[in-house]
Amino acid sequence: MQEIGTTPGAYANQKTRLLKDFDKAVEKHYKRVLISHYGSDLADIILKESRHEYDTLISEIPDIGGKKNTREKHLIRSVWVLALYRALKSHGKTTEEVGRLSYELAEAQLASTPWWIRQLLGRWWFTKYSLNKKRKDALESQKRRYHENWVLTFVEGNGKEFDFGTDITECAVCKFFHAQSADEFTPYICRTDFPLSQALGLGIVRTTTIAEGGKVCDFRYKRGRETKYVWP
Repeated sequence: MQEIGTTPGAYANQKTRLLKDFDKAVEKHYKRVLISHYGSDLADIILKESRHEYDTLISEIPDIGGKKNTREKHLIRSVWVLALYRALKSHGKTTEEVGRLSYELAEAQLASTPWWIRQLLGRWWFTKYSLNKKRKDALESQKRRYHENWVLTFVEGNGKEFDFGTDITECAVCKFFHAQSADEFTPYICRTDFPLSQALGLGIVRTTTIAEGGKVCDFRYKRGRETKYVWP
């Protein structure tokens, strides 16, 4: 099947909406975390520069199927963090420092969600409807309609070791970050999966990722299992 979405620019005509979403995230989460690290003056400068970077990056985001793709939001939010990374690097911050900061930002966003909503989201993740959707999405990804999209396989669980899993063999975030010469930062984006698992009770276990040199990202989910992750 012919691949589409191989060129950037799919979101260029959505800048107003996307910048508005970015501004909301800044006011609700980013600003507070950055101020706690760098103080108000530098935080304001960094956020202004991040917004400029994001404005530029929007035109580079490739088409992966739009809102029909349930992973679209993950790609967009990863670009938010890439914009922040570039701004912070220009102020002499290290990749690891920004990586730790991105982890804190993910925790802050999740903490702002009421606990009962987090519980509902965690339960929904394992519903029959949700699992069927994940199976369909995996099969659709294998058609490779969009060159810059994820490609993955749904893995049936046995209810003991895990309830279900996904093996990702192509990652949209890895592809985009590579195109933006930011490969060194991609593993830190992967690590933000763990705060999500902790907040929703997804019980993620993962032994390898593409960003860290593996051939696959092997997610295994077990409802209610403790998420074990220690920052290296």
